[in-house]
Amino acid sequence: MSENRKTASVIIEKLRSISDKQKAKEMARYFKTGYGEYAENDVFLGIGMPDINKIAKQYFKAINLSQTALLLQSKYHEIRCVGVKILVNKMEKETDEHKQNKILLCYLNNINGINNWDLVDASAPNLLGAFICDKDKTILYDFAVSDNLWKQRIAILATLYFIRKSNFEDTLAIAEILMDNKHDLIHKAIGWMLREIGKRDLETELKFLDKYAAQLPRTALRYALEKFDLNLREYYMTLTE
Repeated sequence: MSENRKTASVIIEKLRSISDKQKAKEMARYFKTGYGEYAENDVFLGIGMPDINKIAKQYFKAINLSQTALLLQSKYHEIRCVGVKILVNKMEKETDEHKQNKILLCYLNNINGINNWDLVDASAPNLLGAFICDKDKTILYDFAVSDNLWKQRIAILATLYFIRKSNFEDTLAIAEILMDNKHDLIHKAIGWMLREIGKRDLETELKFLDKYAAQLPRTALRYALEKFDLNLREYYMTLTE
């Protein structure tokens, strides 16, 4: 067995050894894997996030990118999640831009495996957002106008990294693009990012809401208003009626 396959196999075997069939069934329901649902046919082992984080932290230095790609290509959700966490750990510890770019390319080349909201949320800010924060951001706008739900969520979630740097421009622009999206997962993401902006710069959030509250999906608006006082929440919610 090649070293490339060997390290990935060790991780997979470790994950299989702590799998839980009953928990896998519960997770499959929670993550909407039924017919016609957004994660139809995804397969779970039944492993919680503490174990996933522990294994990713244990192996991220030893495993190379081609090995990590094998994890991202797995049919099992938790194996892909470990792959995502390994990439995030690598990106956070790497200071060489050329090597950071290779980490990001591993992610983008295997983006078909980033196909549920938890995988998007764990990866988009700290991989894509972190790398392009001071670079061209065309990829976010390409993702936002794609017909792929997960790329659309990646587009808006990647900007969380920018928000943490008090840079709100791309978040607001992408929120405008996605306002007419029909999916609840996008509505929640928009509202969440607007709320995060408001934590840092309430005036900027209010300015956006004054302009777009009546057009925002109600779920997005509710998420955006979550930290507001009752009177202000009621005021903005009435604008959608």
